[in-house]
Amino acid sequence: MLRSVFLAAADSSRLGRLVSSASLSKNVARRYVAGDDVDAVLVAARELADDGLTITVDHLAPETATADDARATRDEYVTLLGRLRAAGLTPTAEVSVKLSALGQRLDEKVAFEHALAVCAAAAEAGTSMTLDAEDHTTTDSTLEILGDLRKEYPSTGAVLQAYLRRTEGDCRELSRAGSRVRLCKGAYAEPESVAFTDALDIDKSFVRCLNILMSGEGYPMVATHDPRLIAIAEDRARWFDRSADEYEFQMLYGMRTEEQARLAASGNIVRIYLPYGRQWYGYLMRRLAERPSTAVQFARRIPQKG
Repeated sequence: MLRSVFLAAADSSRLGRLVSSASLSKNVARRYVAGDDVDAVLVAARELADDGLTITVDHLAPETATADDARATRDEYVTLLGRLRAAGLTPTAEVSVKLSALGQRLDEKVAFEHALAVCAAAAEAGTSMTLDAEDHTTTDSTLEILGDLRKEYPSTGAVLQAYLRRTEGDCRELSRAGSRVRLCKGAYAEPESVAFTDALDIDKSFVRCLNILMSGEGYPMVATHDPRLIAIAEDRARWFDRSADEYEFQMLYGMRTEEQARLAASGNIVRIYLPYGRQWYGYLMRRLAERPSTAVQFARRIPQKG
């Protein structure tokens, strides 16, 4: 129930303005978001790299409503990649990009061209790009654009969400050699017609998808904080004779840092999803939806009108 409340809140612009203006909210956000700009993300990325972790950086851009917004996001990523390279943080750091921020809902062809420019900048910096997943209405478009990008930049990664009923099939399609797939549970409010809504059903789907990816020829990126699923992933990696460099774990910045350190110390590749930018509200709401105890404390202290 609480998860649904926070997912709905993520799409509320009115609540977003209220929460974003509260000093408490900003303090909570700092736990999960590197900062407002590239300078801040470079500092956080360096600290993570020094701890033996790898990184994927996501720019939390304003809602893309115009072609100018999409170009600005493209340019932000190109600049970011240049700065990461200059700081010596590539290939340890790569980037994650939402196609909606590149204009996917405005013009898919233009979004593809912007994504291609980001891929080119990533290749020049000696690293790669992963296309983030969003709500189910964008999945077909995102996977089509992914296929086109991989013709020239085959290391371009994909994200698949286990709570979508279609995802097992998508895992089979993307478990080919050279394919990089981040498997996560999913963080959007979806109708039951397209997504599992029961937590146990989502976990079962995650494990089925994990088996497909681990048994395939691609590179699985296991994105979870769930101790049970982490243990299952470690077991499946052993079962399918995967060495430590043939898969990785991915976790969110500021979440389960002790587990991040444990996994890395055990010889695993651990990549931290590191967001930055002023538009952190929607991201924060989805993170709180995944952490009920933090969410309860946060909700009690949101300022009330009147």
